[in-house]
Formats: sequence, C-alpha cells, structure tokens
Amino acid sequence: MEKQLKTRTLPPVDRRAVLGAAIAGGAGVAAARLFGLRRVVEVDAPQLTAEAVKTRSGLDWVSPLGDEATRVAHLLRRTGFGYTPGELETAVADGFQRTVDRLIETPPAEPPELAGAEDASQMRSLRINDMQQWWIDWAIRTPTPFAEVMTLFWHGHFTSDYRKVGTQSPYIYWQDRTWRRFFLRDLRSILYDVTVDPAMLRYLDLSQSTGQNPNENYARELMELYTMGSGTFSEDDVKAASRALAGWREPRTKAMVDAQIEDAIKRTGSAPKNPPIADKQKVGVFERGRAYNGPDLTFLGSRHKWDTNSVLDRILEQGSVAPFITQKVLTYFVAAEHDDATVTRLAERFRKSRYDMRTLMHDVLTSREFASPQAYRALVRSPIDFMVATAKALEAPTLAKLVAGQGEPMGQVLFDPPSVGGWPTNASWISSSTMLARINFATAAVAQQRKVPSAADAHVQYLDSTLSPATLSLLNAIPDDRRRWTALLCCAEFQLK
Repeated sequence: MEKQLKTRTLPPVDRRAVLGAAIAGGAGVAAARLFGLRRVVEVDAPQLTAEAVKTRSGLDWVSPLGDEATRVAHLLRRTGFGYTPGELETAVADGFQRTVDRLIETPPAEPPELAGAEDASQMRSLRINDMQQWWIDWAIRTPTPFAEVMTLFWHGHFTSDYRKVGTQSPYIYWQDRTWRRFFLRDLRSILYDVTVDPAMLRYLDLSQSTGQNPNENYARELMELYTMGSGTFSEDDVKAASRALAGWREPRTKAMVDAQIEDAIKRTGSAPKNPPIADKQKVGVFERGRAYNGPDLTFLGSRHKWDTNSVLDRILEQGSVAPFITQKVLTYFVAAEHDDATVTRLAERFRKSRYDMRTLMHDVLTSREFASPQAYRALVRSPIDFMVATAKALEAPTLAKLVAGQGEPMGQVLFDPPSVGGWPTNASWISSSTMLARINFATAAVAQQRKVPSAADAHVQYLDSTLSPATLSLLNAIPDDRRRWTALLCCAEFQLK
C-alpha cells in the first residue's frame, strides 16, 4: 500500500505542477521529514537557472556528505550515470574507499558488437540511430559504469562527429570502442592512439596532410584543446608540428574496398586495373613518401628532426599539460570552479606519475575537494547523464530508444558534439526549453513502464533525503508511486549531482 501523509487531505497534482516545481523552485535545499525522513531543517528554495548554477548564488546547499553512505551515493552519481538500487547497496556495503578502488581498478567491460558496423561502406552505411541506441543500452546495462562515464568524457575532450567523419566507414564506431579502452591509461599512450585514430584522421584532416602540403588543424587542436591550452604555443609551433605529423592515411577495410570496386564497375562497366588493397589494421597507415623530409624544424623551443612520437613527447615535457588536464577533470567530476592550489597539488602528482590517468582520478575522487560541501550538487547532469540515471533509477534497461530520441531537444546528441571544443558543461545545460525537454522525457519514461518500483524510499536513495521546500511539498502531495517518480525525476535536485 502506498505511503501517504495522514495529517491532511491532498488535492490531485497534475503535470503543470511538476513542471513548475522543477523549473521555478526546485533547486533550493532542505533536509525535511518526508514519508518517515528523519532530518528536518528547511531553507528557502532558489530558482534553478543557468546563472544561479554558474555563480552558485542562492545554492548554498546543506551538504550531507559527512555521512559515509551519502558520500558513496555522491561518488556513484559522479562516476556512473547514477545507479540502480543494487549498485548503491553494494557500494554502501563496501564503503567509500573500497568503492573508489573498485571503480578505478576494474577494467572496462566491452559492449557486444553492433551488427553490421564493421562492414560499413559506401554501399552500406552505419545507421547512426542504431549506434546511439547501442551505446546508451550499454551505458544502462554495463557492469563497469565508470568506464562509460570516462568514454563520454573522452568523446567530449577528443572530439569527432559523425557528420564530418561520415557513416560510410566503421571509423566512428571504432573510435567509440577505442575511447572506451583508454579508460584510465597513461596520457602518452592515449595521445598516440588519438593521433592515429581513423575518425580523428578524417575529422581534423590529418589524413590529408603531407610534408609538402601540411594541414594545420590537428596540430593546433592537439596543443590547444587536447594537451596544453591556448596561449602556450606559437603559430610557428603549429606549422612545425603539422609538418612533423604528416604522412598518415586512413585504413581501408575489405568492405570499403569491395564497395569501391563495385561502384567502379557500375560506373565504367569494368573493375579498376589497380584496385585498392584492404588494410589489416584498424588505425592510420603511415606512408613515408607522404611525410615531411626537409630540414630540421624548431618546435616548442627545440630544433630537431621531428616525427609523431617525438612531437607527443615534446608536448608532454611542457609544464602546462598537467594543470590543463587536471583542470578539465576537476571541472567534469568535482565542480565548475577550483582554486589554483588544488589544481597545482593534483597536477604535480599527475606529472610525477608520468601522466597516469588512474593516479589522477584516484587523487581527485579521494580528495578533500571532492567530498567538500562546495562540491555537493555543484554540477548539472548532462542530458545523457540525466536520462541514463533515470533509466537506472526506474530499473528500466529497455529505455535506450527513448533516450536516443530525446537528446537533441536537451542539447546533447551522441557522436554529434556542436564543435571541436566538445559539448558544453554545467550551467550551459540549463534553459527553460531544455528543462521542459527533461520533463517530457521523465514523463514518457515513467509512462512506458508497466510497473514502477516503489517510490517510498526514492527520496533517500536518489536525493540523499535533502530536499527543497518546493520538492518536499510536491512529493507530499502525491499519493501514488507513478506520479511520485515523475515528480522526483523532474525535480531540480535530480538534475544536479
């Protein structure tokens, strides 16, 4: 039987009320009594707006992170697109430190192959909707959710999109699998694999670059967006690196070659005299004849005969790399802003570890900043994070199709970031239109379930028993599980992590 307040008769609550609470008043905090909740302290409820999130004005949450179980839930929200009740129960039983160790030390589980993806060619294109559903389905079901969070992190850092890369090759599909295997490897190995990744070779035109006619796109973004940050190199460094990195071409699969030959036969009536040969590798092919073979070049202050490996090594010798990557990780996993001392402390350990991402992530997740009051609900869930977390909370692993179809109105479409800089973060996700899209998704997700889990303790499991007066009032006014779940998923507290 559903729990209801017995002190008063409650009017019905419609979808308009849910929407109003989520957009207008849901971002405040209270620890209040709700269906047996023990903590009772109320504060005013500010609005969840982009400006409020950006400046933290009025968002001085009463942090419950002094409690071990709440710290574990906070950890899972940051590292796992939310959690199922079972995942939370296991992690709470293990405790915070053991859970951190398990998340970091467990290798990423590989998703099943996407049917037909390996054979993509001009005769049989990848179906991007199928690929989006494939990834989302795995994000919901995977036994290693931290690996999926890191995969999305790398997709936003080392950006490519299917529109430029195209769907007449398996390149964008390969890239997703490669980025997942990065997980927490060392940055040097990651950078090499990024450089020779076929989708990246096409996206930033390195496959078109030769020693005599270099293309500067990849060299520039390698330094500015991927490793060092703006203002840390010169235009001469870009020119030198673009020459040194030249010589790579995209690999050809048998399906791609067969399609080329078939197309030639259709157009000319006969097969080409010198048909292309399929490559066995799934990474870029280096052709020395297309590489730079001129005088020594000066790159980042050193004159040398450079190639791909030595360019990457020289970049990692720069003092700006460790702080740049550390800042990116902190912004994604801790808070939008951090003091210089925090960045310096973590970056120094990262550099001394020879850029081991496992070391950096362990230090970040166990840092005092991660569990500080300032970090509690300091981040806005991205659309993918919000939707996958919804599926997990509802224990509804079949929502991948709905998730894939709802990303665009919220501002995030997998394999299609808006620019080479990746997706926006934090306050950028918040607007009246994107919040309405989230409400529509949550409503549809609940409606699709034949039976929803009990919502009696959902506020404890998913909101840490820490609610705004608006959310408290709304949930107290709803007598049934289905509408309680809709309200909880729509409330501002659930949009934050």
